[in-house]
Amino acid sequence: VVPDIPWRQMGSPGRTTALLGLSLILLLRSQGPGVQGQEFRFGPCRVQGVALRELREAFWTVKDTVQAKDNITSVRLLRKEVLQDVSDAESCYLIRALLKFYLNTVFKNYLDEAADVRIRRSFSTLANNFFVIASKLQPSQEDEMFSISESARRRFLLFQRAFKQLDIQAAQTKAFGEVDILLTWMEKFYEF
Repeated sequence: VVPDIPWRQMGSPGRTTALLGLSLILLLRSQGPGVQGQEFRFGPCRVQGVALRELREAFWTVKDTVQAKDNITSVRLLRKEVLQDVSDAESCYLIRALLKFYLNTVFKNYLDEAADVRIRRSFSTLANNFFVIASKLQPSQEDEMFSISESARRRFLLFQRAFKQLDIQAAQTKAFGEVDILLTWMEKFYEF
């Protein structure tokens, strides 16, 4: 984190030094070990610059709190039929649908539940990263991939139906508590 610099209090040499220091920090951060080769490869979709470790750490911060509120242990939204044996080509469509659902239905409405500052910060990290990934997922040649996108859509509908069978607050808690399952699945498509 770069501290705020009181620009108006500094003279011209101070500004130059601050700008050089800031440039050096940004250069070093961009050249950090393993940063350049990190990307998600969901079939025809590629997303660079997302730190999976950051996503995991954000979820671990809230995991116990969120999962303790999940009173329905007999139901799983992200079950095998949704995430198992997903082809690389199909993965692009499925992850895009899941991330948009999490952003529009789960994160959008769950924020009010997150009163603790630490939880809000982790929640924001997850939501912001999910937004970045979802916004960068653009499959190529969508018309030629109709059968693959339909298969992914059927998988997503299994998830969505299970969600809708629960009370809305219970479903949101369940979905948020299963972010670790989603991250584990996404990790299969993550390359260093």
